[in-house]
Amino acid sequence: METRPIVIAPILLDNTVLSNFALVGRSDLLWKLWGNEICTTQAVKREYKIGSDAGVVPPSAWDTLAQVILSDDEQQFAADLSLRLGQGERTCLAVAHLRNGLLVTDDRNARVLARRLGDVVTGTIGILVRLVRDEHLTQGAADELLGAMIEAGFRSPVLRPAEAL
Repeated sequence: METRPIVIAPILLDNTVLSNFALVGRSDLLWKLWGNEICTTQAVKREYKIGSDAGVVPPSAWDTLAQVILSDDEQQFAADLSLRLGQGERTCLAVAHLRNGLLVTDDRNARVLARRLGDVVTGTIGILVRLVRDEHLTQGAADELLGAMIEAGFRSPVLRPAEAL
């Protein structure tokens, strides 16, 4: 019998999600939820570094987050995407799409395009909902985290994660 390696689809985090969880000091929650499946792209790491150099986000919150090396096909796919998306969103979307991964972004344009391409997408609110469902957080703790994210500048479509259900 032939054995094949198990290939885990990557979970691509963009800068908005990285920033939201870093600003409330809870980047650990994403590892609790998905373990080592989470990753990002070099473009997102650059975007995050710009924010940390400016003192906007904590500098070391995501130091150990894996970076995906884009294939030639992924680089071309990202280059062909709308310039209305930032480089981070384009590269995350390319990798998620071509590797059948999960795109994690709060960028509206990226989410719309990902869904149009048939990709699975979630964002900060979806993560908070899943953290409650998987019993990593209570509903009250999720509400508090979202409130802190909003206070830090996140433009949330809801005031409580449960409202998104």
